[in-house]
Amino acid sequence: MSAFRELTLTCGADGSKTYTIDHATEIVPGLLVYRIPEGMHPSSPHRWRIGHHSGLSVADAMLREDAVAGAELLGTVADWTQDAAALKASIDATDLFVKLSYKYCIAPASEPLGPSADASSNGRYTDEQLQRTAAEFKADGYNALEILVAMSGRIPWCGLDTDEFNEAHNRIAELAEAA
Repeated sequence: MSAFRELTLTCGADGSKTYTIDHATEIVPGLLVYRIPEGMHPSSPHRWRIGHHSGLSVADAMLREDAVAGAELLGTVADWTQDAAALKASIDATDLFVKLSYKYCIAPASEPLGPSADASSNGRYTDEQLQRTAAEFKADGYNALEILVAMSGRIPWCGLDTDEFNEAHNRIAELAEAA
């Protein structure tokens, strides 16, 4: 993996929206992994993206770890330093997504929660959210294991990397005195 790179994404049918990604990591030559910015595909809970160096989207994942694993797999499939048109002509998309499904990656923005859902902060949390969640679980008499299970399917908890999830869980278990 290489250091962070900046990437500019152009979205919308008319190209009217642009987003600058300042923390894209090149996993294999030509493929980057980055967090989808807030406001972009807000109903998609899959906030981590594998992108081509041109700025085109390749696949999405719920966890950064899965996006990295997907990009590593893709590195064995093609030379991603090629331009996008050459890649599109040489890759069977159906076969590609069958392989990516084993790494928990999906087609970009293909599984939205619903038209009014906003999961753009999925995978991020604040101290206020930690305290509120801890109080809720403490009031329900949850132990640390029950908190972990309950948190795993809730927004913004789903989509946290393993270390971030463990940190959030440990802080909530402490606040709820459930450890």
